[in-house]
Amino acid sequence: MRRLMLLRHAKSDRSPGVRDIDRPLNPRGFKAAPQMGAYLAARDLIPQKVVVSPSLRTRQTWEGMAAALGNPETEIVDAIYEAPDSALLEVIRATPADIRTLLMIGHNPGLQDLSLDLVGDGPREARARLSVEFPTAALAIIDIEGEAWTGFRPGAGRLERFVTPKGLDRDDAA
Repeated sequence: MRRLMLLRHAKSDRSPGVRDIDRPLNPRGFKAAPQMGAYLAARDLIPQKVVVSPSLRTRQTWEGMAAALGNPETEIVDAIYEAPDSALLEVIRATPADIRTLLMIGHNPGLQDLSLDLVGDGPREARARLSVEFPTAALAIIDIEGEAWTGFRPGAGRLERFVTPKGLDRDDAA
């Protein structure tokens, strides 16, 4: 079994004159990132490896989560920045076989498209919410049977949960 956790960066600021890659988190984002880290830690959803887009907002999202998750192996991967789902899948497929749980922190629409492509099963309500939107700091956890990340194929995954910061109080984990 492989577990893929896809996290969209937390809410960012849109200041005039700031390049997209340099956009920082806004106050809401700085609050949501540690909340999502605490959520994962409290449920023992600890990644063995984390791959992060090079954008400032994704790196700040990870910085807000890392301590709660024990600072696992982390790699900044340029190919994740605003990438389509096909490019994200290539990054996933390149993950070493000894890694069983991978967290990818990136951007939409790529993360939502990838989630929708991979998921073939899971709670109906969670799949329906995922198909409508993938808000900032949202997390999709997808389980796929197999001995290697190269086995990630369209429709082969099970959406284990889809969590949003707004849903943390009522535990969106269905």
